[in-house]
Amino acid sequence: MKAASELSLVKNRDFLLLWGSSTISSFGMQMYSIAIPLLIYDLSRSALAMSMMRAIEFFPNIFLGMLAGALVDRLNRKTMMVWTSFIQVLSMCGIVTLLLTNHIELWHLYILGFILSSAGYTFGNANHSVLPQIVSKDQLTSANAKLSFIDTLIRMIGPGIAGVLIAVFSYTSTLTIYLVCLLIMYIFMQFLNVPPTAKREDTSHSIWKDMKEGIFELFNNKILLTPTIAVIFSNFASSLVIGVLIFFATDQLGANSKQVGFMFTISAVGGLIGASLISRIRKRFGRGVIYTYSLVFDIISMCLLLFAQTWWTIGISLAIRTFSTTLSNIVYFTIRQEFTPNHLLGRVAGTSSMLMKLTLPLGLFIAGLWAEWFPIRILFFISMCIFIMLFARLFFHPFKKLV
Repeated sequence: MKAASELSLVKNRDFLLLWGSSTISSFGMQMYSIAIPLLIYDLSRSALAMSMMRAIEFFPNIFLGMLAGALVDRLNRKTMMVWTSFIQVLSMCGIVTLLLTNHIELWHLYILGFILSSAGYTFGNANHSVLPQIVSKDQLTSANAKLSFIDTLIRMIGPGIAGVLIAVFSYTSTLTIYLVCLLIMYIFMQFLNVPPTAKREDTSHSIWKDMKEGIFELFNNKILLTPTIAVIFSNFASSLVIGVLIFFATDQLGANSKQVGFMFTISAVGGLIGASLISRIRKRFGRGVIYTYSLVFDIISMCLLLFAQTWWTIGISLAIRTFSTTLSNIVYFTIRQEFTPNHLLGRVAGTSSMLMKLTLPLGLFIAGLWAEWFPIRILFFISMCIFIMLFARLFFHPFKKLV
């Protein structure tokens, strides 16, 4: 039965279009994720400037999350994906053009990065909401695992390629690859067929009422609310690390662009393993157990990072963390898709994503300021303590046995 389900999934044209576009955009995003922090470092030599860029990339989740979710539920989801992919293309055109003309400045990257992230977030919300419409309910875990697997595989090879491209060619060439990937994704979206939602929404009432319905649905869904709250604290712990990690590797451990790229390549191995094993792990353990014990790997990761002396040690630490994040993300996304009515999924995804990202800019800002005057390793220790407290809380929580 499972084999037949897998076979039908890979024969599903619309799923393959989503899968293909995710593959291409993920590869391009690796170029962007490595190039932009290093470009900002070259422009500013400031950990705070690098952390601020990461914070700006999360702002859309906070300021636009609920609105984007309401629009995804109210409007045609394919249309949303087409237009938001087009906006991403325009934003990257702006960055590449500024680089080609040697007029790039930090504020350009902040503004265009915010627009790019806003469109990308809205696209991701629509993508997440469309998946239950094009695959059956019993295929959701497998579909999410496949999407996560290919994303992780790209994250394994992409950063190393990005680091080499930056070293051999330039930031412009590397970011142009992302631009081409976004353009291909935009073309793919033209051919996607999205069935109508099971229940058509009355669009005569206000957007605000739509958003309130999403809030009400999330806060009354106790199964989904518990891991959502856990992610809020987990994201804060992560934000204390991710904003200063490249600065720490380059400025204090002396890593170059190629080593930074390979560092993230190593980190992606953990996600690849997690995406490969999740279906088998799911057969033996409940989703609450998987989600709870994934935090143990976060604790181990932060402990290793605390004592890291080389760039490849950071890579191993991140691999452990990526393994944990892949497991917990697949579990969380599947729970959200299964336990939320599809006509409300955009709003619930937008509301939960907004809440989960609330602490990220704060943590990034704190980390950036901290790194200017105090030892960065203390941030790694604080992050580890937060993960320990989260594990202790979920270990004794009914959520561990509910799902």
